[in-house]
Amino acid sequence: MNKFFRKFILFSSFLLVPFITFSQLSFLSIKGIGPDWALLWLLPFALEFGPLWGLICGLSLGLMLDSFSIGGSSHIPALILLGIWWGYLGKKFPSIDLSLNLGLFAWLGSVIFGLTFWIQIFFLHPLTELTWFHSWAIQTLLIKAFITGLVAPIVCSWLLLIWRNNKQKYS
Repeated sequence: MNKFFRKFILFSSFLLVPFITFSQLSFLSIKGIGPDWALLWLLPFALEFGPLWGLICGLSLGLMLDSFSIGGSSHIPALILLGIWWGYLGKKFPSIDLSLNLGLFAWLGSVIFGLTFWIQIFFLHPLTELTWFHSWAIQTLLIKAFITGLVAPIVCSWLLLIWRNNKQKYS
């Protein structure tokens, strides 16, 4: 029963990510741009469970988010890369739980996430269609990274606390 409860908490929080992503809470947005909720869930998960589970959950989360979107660019490469990277950091430095560190990792991950989208759009579309793209892409990337970095200490610390307490309690 105890292991079942722990897995239920992980799975239910995993399923909430796409719904929160596409609901775009208005009180946490600037000009209609909200935080990267997928990164805010993947960061503490990969830090806690390691690079292999970071890769698996990054792939799963990317597939789930791509199934809801229509565009040609994909969430999968960035989420896999960040899941592995954060998993190795969590394995090498097991005490990454300070709020400033979580905010910095989330900010950097959001910049990497936005740049991979930018690169994918650049290579998927002809150069003639991209003249309008550069005017708003940098602004969107910076706003999304800023909001993600601000929200990350609260959300990621909370998720780390829940998962670590459940791990200690039910192990």
